[in-house]
Amino acid sequence: MRTIFVINPAAGQGKGIDKFIEKIKKAAAKTSTEVEFYTTKAISDAEAFVNEIGRLSEGSGEEIRVIACGGDGTVNEVLNGVIKYENLVMGVIPIGTGNDFVRNFPEAGDFRDVEALLRGSVAQCDAIRYSGFTDGKEQTRYCANMFNIGFDCNVVDQTNTIKKYPLIAGSLAYLMGIGATFIKKKGADLKVTVDGVVENDGPLLLTSIANGCYCGGGVKSNPCAVVQDGLMDINIIMDVTRMEFLNLFPKYSKGTHMEVPGIERILCARQCKKVVVEPRQGSMRLCVDGEIVDAGKVEFECVQNAFRLLIPAK
Repeated sequence: MRTIFVINPAAGQGKGIDKFIEKIKKAAAKTSTEVEFYTTKAISDAEAFVNEIGRLSEGSGEEIRVIACGGDGTVNEVLNGVIKYENLVMGVIPIGTGNDFVRNFPEAGDFRDVEALLRGSVAQCDAIRYSGFTDGKEQTRYCANMFNIGFDCNVVDQTNTIKKYPLIAGSLAYLMGIGATFIKKKGADLKVTVDGVVENDGPLLLTSIANGCYCGGGVKSNPCAVVQDGLMDINIIMDVTRMEFLNLFPKYSKGTHMEVPGIERILCARQCKKVVVEPRQGSMRLCVDGEIVDAGKVEFECVQNAFRLLIPAK
């Protein structure tokens, strides 16, 4: 069995990568695990590398653990390689800024504990397959955690800009992104069809299509989502006023917004198998596991037991 650590050197603002690699080597020695390292060089490099590993080992019967070391964007790239090959198992060491995917496993050990991960067990995990015109071409890809369109996506866009300023990162950058987006109250204009039923056809504040619960570094936007139940969870928040949103956001952040009396007036929340989202004018900004693309009409479908995930031991 091979164990390969795919490291994004820019994750977490690129700090402490050498120490991180030494930490892995020490854990590998303690667990008698032979490890390999690959440091990514550009966007999409992780996916290309994993695809090559899968292609060369396909049919060999050799199990290969591919550990994504980075943020949710790195997880997404590794997933899109791993998911094509039955002999590949994905692991995650969250060293990015958001790290929302691993928050969906509260009963697991610490994903940052390399030794616990190397001693861990394998579990089946769902993914969301999405097809449509994205990044300038027709394609089908996979998402590990969540899609955001509208306000949430616009916050990520603002946050990515804010993080370029010195001394601003992580939760602070996200909160500043929320503030900047709140002032504009920029949402989206979408037709959203859920399991064949049109749930929205016009302006809305946001929609999230989720495999997992969290976005934005711990915002529990889809509290009922489970990454192993064979279902997606969709939220559609209508085009509410700034004051309504301001009152709702603290509960939305904690995942208690479903308990607000009369919430169904401004929120449509459903579990589903298939969603189709179509911008009513032009294109839309689509946030996929924390990374933003421009998109046209996109179809989303839950794939149960889509890949195998390494869960750290307690």
